[in-house]
Amino acid sequence: MNMGNVYILWHTHTDENLDGGEDIKLIGVYSSELLAEEALQRKSKEKGFKDYLEGFEISRYILDQDAWSSGFVTK
Repeated sequence: MNMGNVYILWHTHTDENLDGGEDIKLIGVYSSELLAEEALQRKSKEKGFKDYLEGFEISRYILDQDAWSSGFVTK
């Protein structure tokens, strides 16, 4: 286990009928990529998720480090 990293399991479902066009769900935060993969396997069998397997993503984040390095602009 690498205590400097966490692995986040996301699921995004795109649908033009949804407010904003997509539904992003944070499934969980895990201490290893293996645990995140195991969670993905569990969730991929559940109602809804099993129909949109392409929506899963595992992201690695480094603890105690900014993940967004600049500001933002609004329209």
